[in-house]
Amino acid sequence: MSASVLYDTPGPKATVRNRLYAVVGSLAILALLVLSFVRLSDKGHLAPEMWDIFNYAGIRQNIADAVLATLKAFGLAAIGSLILGVILAVGRLSDHKPVRWLATAFIELFRSIPLLITIYAIWVGFLTDYSMWALALGLSVYNGCVQAEVLRAGINSVPKGQSEAAYALGMGKTQVMVSVLIPQAVRAMLPTVISQLVVTLKDTSLGFIILYPELLQTARLIASNTQVNGQYPYVSTIAVVGTIYITMCLLLSALATWIEKRGRRTRKSSGPEDGPVTIGAPPRLSDNGNTV
Repeated sequence: MSASVLYDTPGPKATVRNRLYAVVGSLAILALLVLSFVRLSDKGHLAPEMWDIFNYAGIRQNIADAVLATLKAFGLAAIGSLILGVILAVGRLSDHKPVRWLATAFIELFRSIPLLITIYAIWVGFLTDYSMWALALGLSVYNGCVQAEVLRAGINSVPKGQSEAAYALGMGKTQVMVSVLIPQAVRAMLPTVISQLVVTLKDTSLGFIILYPELLQTARLIASNTQVNGQYPYVSTIAVVGTIYITMCLLLSALATWIEKRGRRTRKSSGPEDGPVTIGAPPRLSDNGNTV
């Protein structure tokens, strides 16, 4: 029986047992889904009339405006978190203790505070009349702290020989950080950075707490202000809005995959060509047979 890093490879009996558990678990989940659909159908939540509300131009326009508002907040938060992440990462790696302590304290503080409280505090305390900026700033602060730790890990993963060679060429610490370390750290941690941006996109739904008309807030208003056959179309509204969220996150993930593959192709194309490489001239022999 071979062993992997995380667990022992199951034997024949354990394999059969695991497959049986998988089949039973899948059937149980399928049964729960069928039961849920039957109950929703019996209560009229899956009736065609519940889905006809999305044929109205007003509701479609509200959803389109909500998607645009969500993307605006996400765009501001994405740019802000990346900029703040770079600043905090550089601060944590600074040779000056006050700068390093200040950056560390800022990161630990806002990573410990729930994001919802941060957004609400910024809205109530500073930007009551600007809910979009309050949401974007709250997202930027929290996700910037997370991005800072990601970038710091990427910078620390760069071989020390890279920075030593740069210092040997006479480059200063700022030049080494900007020209050598940060570009390599971004390439190394790009999947993690994009994954955190997907989290930022989903966290825009917290804007409902400050009445920002993003997608979730608009869906709540549509579902609570529209009646069909004496019922509110919460199920159909959640299904449509959830599909939109999933689509946006999948598109962002696909963009991350495309950027990563393009980066790998670029690095391969800029690599050394095949064939022998001459390091130096071969040694010459003198008349008496000694090397010179």
